[in-house]
Amino acid sequence: MKLQTKIPIRKQQHNLIDYNSKLLLIGSCFVENMGEKLDYFKFQSLQNPFGILFQPLAIENLITNAINEKVYTEEDIFFQNEQWHCFESHSKLSNPNKETLLNALNNQIQLTANQLNNSSHIIITLGTAWVYRHIETDTIVSNCHKVPQKKFLKELLSVDEVSESLQSIVALIRSVNRLASIILTVSPVRHLKDGFVENTQSKAYLISAIHEFLNQKSLIVNQQSFYFPSYELMMDELRDYRFYAEDMIHPNQTAIKYIWEKFKESWMLEEALKTMEEVNIIQKGLQHKPFNPDSEAHKLFLQKLSESKVKIQSEFPHIFF
Repeated sequence: MKLQTKIPIRKQQHNLIDYNSKLLLIGSCFVENMGEKLDYFKFQSLQNPFGILFQPLAIENLITNAINEKVYTEEDIFFQNEQWHCFESHSKLSNPNKETLLNALNNQIQLTANQLNNSSHIIITLGTAWVYRHIETDTIVSNCHKVPQKKFLKELLSVDEVSESLQSIVALIRSVNRLASIILTVSPVRHLKDGFVENTQSKAYLISAIHEFLNQKSLIVNQQSFYFPSYELMMDELRDYRFYAEDMIHPNQTAIKYIWEKFKESWMLEEALKTMEEVNIIQKGLQHKPFNPDSEAHKLFLQKLSESKVKIQSEFPHIFF
């Protein structure tokens, strides 16, 4: 008896991810979920250097600024609710100290530029097609930072606008990195603050735009660009509410692990999977709390754990536990 409709996941033929790969992840909060898995398994990855970016124009802006090596100054930040903020970054970078925020912005933009140049894989997750335009400056912001709603106009990007932004994003990446595989996906997290119907419309626009971009065979820039169905996996294979967190909006750990397994199935080199098993054993060993720390058994356990770490690090010097 079949109790699920399964989404076909094909193994990629070229440029699979291994422990020599360098990954950059940018976009919606689902990037954080996949990024945490990559961090746990000790891959060389950078996730959301400017914090969560929900919509494509914010991602395009970050990549443009990174490539142009923008230097942030006082003109780019503002004071609100006892903290300094930047409309181009997430609130996780915000700070009560102005200089601390500017230093963080400039450090992160350099980090992004370096990762764009050197990444073998760039994962971009779109969360919404809804954007907010700051009325005073007539610019679309990446984050409103709880500035009063009356200071913004809410707009829905069209399918063509999203597709054009994706073309710009990929063209910008290709201007500094011709070889990276670009993996596009749509976040399965529903943006219900926009409204139920509005969220569905937004996700439909994002999915339509991605495939409009990928299906334009005349475009050179969309080569080595791919789609991973994280949204479809959540909406179809994991459609039951038992796969959601308590807020009934975000995927829970079971769902995140399930989608991660599908990503591994599609994008991970077999040799990397073996190394991941070794890393997982070490990670669990490091989290182990002994009943008797002074016992001979625990000392032997620590010795074997140390030997395993040395073995992994001799093969992959970038791995640290």
